[in-house]
Amino acid sequence: MNPQGERWTTDQVLALAPDEASRRAGGKLAAPGPWSETGADGGAVWGRCKGSGKKPYQTVVDIKGPAFKCSCPSRKFPCKHALGLLLLWAGDGREVAAGEPAQWAGEWLAGRRERAERSVSASSGTASPSRAPADPEAARRRAERRMQRIGAGATELEQRLEDLLRSGLASAERAGYGSWDETAARMVDAQAPGLASRVRELGSAVTSGPHWPAQLLEECALLHLLDQGFLGIERLPAPLAATVRSRVGLTTEAADLLTGPEAATVRDRWLVLAQQDSEDGKLTTRRIFLRGERTGRMALHLSFGGANRPLDVALAPGLVLDADLAYYPGARPLRAVLGERHAPAAPGPVPPGCGIDAALAAYGDALRDDPWLDSWPVVLADVTPIPSRDGTSWQLADTDGESALPLDPRCLGRTSLWQLAAISGGAPVTVFGECGHRGFLPLTAWDPAPVSL
Repeated sequence: MNPQGERWTTDQVLALAPDEASRRAGGKLAAPGPWSETGADGGAVWGRCKGSGKKPYQTVVDIKGPAFKCSCPSRKFPCKHALGLLLLWAGDGREVAAGEPAQWAGEWLAGRRERAERSVSASSGTASPSRAPADPEAARRRAERRMQRIGAGATELEQRLEDLLRSGLASAERAGYGSWDETAARMVDAQAPGLASRVRELGSAVTSGPHWPAQLLEECALLHLLDQGFLGIERLPAPLAATVRSRVGLTTEAADLLTGPEAATVRDRWLVLAQQDSEDGKLTTRRIFLRGERTGRMALHLSFGGANRPLDVALAPGLVLDADLAYYPGARPLRAVLGERHAPAAPGPVPPGCGIDAALAAYGDALRDDPWLDSWPVVLADVTPIPSRDGTSWQLADTDGESALPLDPRCLGRTSLWQLAAISGGAPVTVFGECGHRGFLPLTAWDPAPVSL
């Protein structure tokens, strides 16, 4: 067994980068010159990197997370120093020798192990003696008050939609975005952020192009369906009621999914299909897609980070994770929280995929259970990217030429589209992405190693 553990590939390291600039900066630090006191063991890599200041930056990476710690002031996770260190370690192994962690690295790693042990104790039912028990009656009253406020907001929103349809859709164009923004603010006051988000989409639909009336009507219909679902939630089947609650903005605590009275985890070898970061102001959202090797179930792990809240979980596409997942309740569960890990992540195989028709059927089945879904994750096998004659659109075609799926217009003009074309070279490839009403949005392709798009 390699004393430094299973070594990653360069692609797996670069897949962790938050943006292209970080990839380039990390690549410049993937040389022994700026580094000192580097080392690695079965679960961590550490080293000091010379920067612009007097003191070198202390960088340590927990491979089992992975998780990152660096004394540099960067707000990106991982920073360029962590990427450079991992790239150096991912080489032939001569530049990063096996050994015991330096004191500063060992202290941070020990702290992570201690927190992990506390988490395992919590999942086994061992309560922390310093944590005061919650008042269930007070929690019940708070939940009732919030349900009443959301119900009042949904009723007000129904009246707003009725007024719009009575006056005609053209009135929405004359009113502008301001009226929708004011309605969205009212939904925030009603503690229904999910309704507020969908109201903002109504305002965006008016400026979406020449076919905006049809899009606005579709969005109004979905919002009306959600309103009515919440107002009659006691009559819905439990899975659908859970979906409606999550769509209006009522969330379940992740800790309750893992340790609550109804906790139910699924253990499998989870293949990491994609990791995607997006920024909205000061908030960074990380989406990690996984698929169970035994169960075949798709899962989406969401995490959020900001200036004082780093993104702790990072998983490169192509890794396999033996771990427990707990799904959030719903009619078509997808979002999940990561529980106990039973072994370090290791490189995995190219995932099996399906054809175009099966992908559309999977999206249709998911849409039947959750009509507010925008897309569903699928792995396509043996598909070829083909541009239109005028180059304004692309599609993925099956090898038999019988079926094709248009690519989501949001990926047009991106370098990822040309990456996919280069990986294919006109030959069939395996691609993971999201299949939805806009088309297919590719996120990862295999050549034969995974490449994030």
